[in-house]
Amino acid sequence: MATKLVRGRNTKILVLNPNSSQAMTDGMKTVIDAVDLPYSSEVYTYTGPPEAPSSINDGKDLEQSTEAVLNHIWRAHPDGLDYDGVVVACFSVHPLVADLQSASGAPKSVTGIFEASVLAALSLLGPKDTWGIVTTGKFWEEHLANGVRGFLGSRAEDPNHKFAGVESTNLNASDFHHGVDPAVVRQKLKDATKRLLSKSPVTCIVMGCAGMAGLEEIIRSAAEEEKGEDFAHSKLHVIDGVRAGIMQVEHMIKHQRLLRPKS
Repeated sequence: MATKLVRGRNTKILVLNPNSSQAMTDGMKTVIDAVDLPYSSEVYTYTGPPEAPSSINDGKDLEQSTEAVLNHIWRAHPDGLDYDGVVVACFSVHPLVADLQSASGAPKSVTGIFEASVLAALSLLGPKDTWGIVTTGKFWEEHLANGVRGFLGSRAEDPNHKFAGVESTNLNASDFHHGVDPAVVRQKLKDATKRLLSKSPVTCIVMGCAGMAGLEEIIRSAAEEEKGEDFAHSKLHVIDGVRAGIMQVEHMIKHQRLLRPKS
């Protein structure tokens, strides 16, 4: 019996961790496994080389990780990256996103977990709802608040009545995987969540660090203590950046495939 393929195409997505922590990459696997994707979608992970910082905690780390990763991937893949999309798994305005978007050897579909999370949060809000971010160190409060404004095309002085702001835990990204007592991590994350919930009618919280992957339960636990079980489990959206990034880049890939190929 003669047959021909009339539909079906594999999609290859790269989740790129720009720091050198394999433990952080491994921590994302639980979320990656739970993302609702077609069976034909393949997800690969990458961890930055030893020259990259083990935890990205400030602007200097952003620059160092960008240089280390770009040097490493272009040496390893001189003919270009053989993926349909790339997710930069660092919750920041990471230079790698723009650099890969403009690189001839990268796929057309590139996003960061920060950008994908902003889009996901906005899509879930009702007319009077707001959203906010719970993140790691103090540095990120201003960095991410400015990043939200920049991504949405607004000026620093422009009000944003939908965005409740950023609350930090005063932890580093690496603390979520080793070095700090899990009970301390849990309490600091709950405290930051409660501060955010006290600001305005927040109905969507973004976990602002790839290292928080899989910690949604802690956010909901804090919300339940503050606003009750119904709110915490039936009304509050908790966005994991890695999940949002994978779902967003798959959407981007589908739209890129609608374009007419170059003749």
